[in-house]
Amino acid sequence: MNNTDNAFQKVQPYLLEKPRPLIGAETIQLLLIREILDYTVLRTEETRELNTVHTPLSINKADQPVRRVAFLASKQKAAESRELEYLLRTALKTARITEQECYLKDNLCMKCPRCGLYGGTSTVAGQQERANIKHRIEYSTAFSLLPFDDIGTAITFNAINDRNQTTGQALGQRFAVQPATLFSSVITLKSVTQCELIMTVKTLLTCKSYGAESRIGGDVRNSIWGIVAGWEEVITSLELTLELADKLDSLSPETLNQIIEEKYKLMTGNPQHVVVLEPTEVEALVKECAETDLDKDFLEKAYQDIANYRTEQLAR
Repeated sequence: MNNTDNAFQKVQPYLLEKPRPLIGAETIQLLLIREILDYTVLRTEETRELNTVHTPLSINKADQPVRRVAFLASKQKAAESRELEYLLRTALKTARITEQECYLKDNLCMKCPRCGLYGGTSTVAGQQERANIKHRIEYSTAFSLLPFDDIGTAITFNAINDRNQTTGQALGQRFAVQPATLFSSVITLKSVTQCELIMTVKTLLTCKSYGAESRIGGDVRNSIWGIVAGWEEVITSLELTLELADKLDSLSPETLNQIIEEKYKLMTGNPQHVVVLEPTEVEALVKECAETDLDKDFLEKAYQDIANYRTEQLAR
């Protein structure tokens, strides 16, 4: 058994040989810590206020409400879907494969690995060959481990007079999350192939720019602390946040692993089909994914998988 087989051994029963239009129960969850490395604006377009929500302080202090910053699922998905697009475009060019043009959101090709994983809705009415593709990657809102009052800030920006270089009238305020803020996040993969798991992990490691004003901030580091596989979703982002909020002094992948093994695995409907990777196994799988080259053979297989998927889908 080679190193690749070893790295994927425990999750192999939950990976498909090829993507299928009919989705099964095979589920893989990636448990992340998203670390903010610069002032990051996590807000909706309609308001300049940060997105916030009231939650319990922690699992053990459920009677104490607190306000947290919410990193909306749509904001995570948008950045990472585009990042996968960039990766595929550059990899195709490097491998000297003709690029399949695909643009969010009005001109999806419906033929590439990104469309196959993130799903796609036809923009051409009345054409069977443009049948929609159901997503097989799911996001949920991520929550700050610390309360809003500890991590939120307002930055005032001013106009500069070019003639005398003096500060003029304040133009406004920019509400942002402070650097070194941590968010716990869960990404769920449904009935994916090993190639799709590799591309997802690569995308998470590569994507480092989030938020509404990423041209002047928004740097984020994604670290995969845990991997859980089963026939269902084992834990949600909110549960993960409330659990870790009780253990801020001992945050580690080992702590996370213990929480899943001793509590959430036992709460599932099919515990005999749940596997929780040890921290060393998580590290090995992530390393294997990162070191897998998006070369010609990999890309041709990934694109052929989606071509076969579409053929099977349209034949139904």
